[in-house]
Amino acid sequence: MSKITYNADLLKIMSLFEKITRTRLKDCFIDNNNLLTFIVPSFYIGKAVGKNAVNVKKIENLLKRKIKIVAFNPSPILFMKNLIYPVKAEVEQQDNNIIIKASDTKSRAFLIGRNQANLKNNLKIIKKYFKDIQDIKVT
Repeated sequence: MSKITYNADLLKIMSLFEKITRTRLKDCFIDNNNLLTFIVPSFYIGKAVGKNAVNVKKIENLLKRKIKIVAFNPSPILFMKNLIYPVKAEVEQQDNNIIIKASDTKSRAFLIGRNQANLKNNLKIIKKYFKDIQDIKVT
């Protein structure tokens, strides 16, 4: 198992998140798109987001950057659904791959992203928690 290290800035951000939301945080990282992603246990997701997303707005204003709060789930399929939310897509696992079946081209384009940035990002995140996952395919 790889060792996770955080820098001082990220630790300050994690502390701020826990103070504002009054929840526990599982993980926090800055992805390739400079989006700040917080992973919280699934039973804390409502409290972390807040009523009418008040906590999300407050944190975004304080940090002056976009954030994303994702509910962790021990199932790779359910975790992937949480990760790609609000896109509604069918997610399944075949061998060591995750297959995402998007219903329209706009959703498919969003899931893949420019130069496959979103796809690579999601793969990096899911591999962090599920070592057996090799690839993500969008159809």
